[in-house]
Parts: sequence; structure tokens; C-alpha cells
Amino acid sequence: MRFISMVKTAESGPPSPELMGAIGKLAQDTAQSGVLMELGGLLPSARGARMRLSRGGIRVTDGPFTESKELVGGYAIFSVASKAEAIELGRRFLQVHADILGPDYAMELEIRELFDPPAAGRSATSATGA
Repeated sequence: MRFISMVKTAESGPPSPELMGAIGKLAQDTAQSGVLMELGGLLPSARGARMRLSRGGIRVTDGPFTESKELVGGYAIFSVASKAEAIELGRRFLQVHADILGPDYAMELEIRELFDPPAAGRSATSATGA
């Protein structure tokens, strides 16, 4: 099973070297175990755009997205045996932040299973486990 973990936090400057080192160590450990497939951070929303489809029209809004208190700031994709295992990896990631940034720091981690399109010869139902 593949899961994506999306980091949601208030947009601020780049992480401290201490935090980046701790995240790097966690990433190295999970990559060496074969669990981490991909990870990445996102640049500030000022460098992005949002697109919205509504009533047949497409609207593009350039960043920054000041109306959002929390934005996706990064992601990791894991290959694990269960949702519980993905949640445990999320706990480890959040704990790194708590250990370095202190108990008053707040952030959110959203963990979602990735949809894998059906392979040749499999039905959509069997591909999703339904």
C-alpha cells in the first residue's frame, strides 16, 4: 500500500539547520529500510498559483495565499503494509518537530492512501481492495 503524508503548517521561512538535519536523518532511515519512496518540500505560495473550476470557467489566482492559515508545505510517499504503519511514520515525523521546535509549535499531517489505477487484467474493485 502506498500512502502520501502531507505536511500542513503556517507558511514561514525555511526550516532551521537543526530541524533539516533531524528530518534528513529520519528520511535516510526510512529510505534505507525501503519504506520511503519520495519526499519533497514546497517553495512559498508566493511562487505558486491556484486554479479553480467553477460553473464551466477556470480561474487562476497567483500566490501568496494569505487567506489560508495552513498550507501544504511538503510531502512524503511511503510504501507500507498498513494505514497503522503510515500513521506511526507520521508520529515519528511530528515528534521530530516537537523535540526541536518545542511543545507550543503546531502543525498538521494528513495521511492518505494513494489510488493505484488497475493494472491490466485487474478490475477497479480489486485494485482498491473494495
